[in-house]
Amino acid sequence: MTDNNQKNSEQDDVSLYEKIVSQTEELMTSGRKTLDEALKRAGDELSSAGNFTREQSEKISTFIKRDIQHVIDTTSKSTTNVKKAVNPQRLSVGAQSIFAKILSGTAETLSEWAQKSEQNLEFKTGEITSPGSLTCKECGEVIQMKKTGRIPPCPKCHHTRYRKSY
Repeated sequence: MTDNNQKNSEQDDVSLYEKIVSQTEELMTSGRKTLDEALKRAGDELSSAGNFTREQSEKISTFIKRDIQHVIDTTSKSTTNVKKAVNPQRLSVGAQSIFAKILSGTAETLSEWAQKSEQNLEFKTGEITSPGSLTCKECGEVIQMKKTGRIPPCPKCHHTRYRKSY
């Protein structure tokens, strides 16, 4: 086989591989086919279109199955290794320290989000709001806004900051 023929054959095989993978993915995401059924149907459709022989599509389908199995094997081994690595009995003091730092950082972030959320729930006298309950942040008095309107000062302590709830 000449270099040009070999390159063309290789390009055809790569092209067929990509087409079968793409069609197989479409068939499987529709939820109607197993992997084997989808691979066979994709190969059959491409070979019946005349661009590739049935033998070529079967050969490429074998490669695709091999690659998928490799991913599955690698993933399952990685999952097993990760499970072993994070087993609490194997965690060293250093790893526990790092984990504690991550959790502390997460707690700080959540606290910041809570403060921002709380600020978004703060309403002030003079603002207009929709119906709902307003709780005075100073004395805890609850006023009911029956309809959209301007927020009055607290009837009990005359302060001006409220937390809204519905």
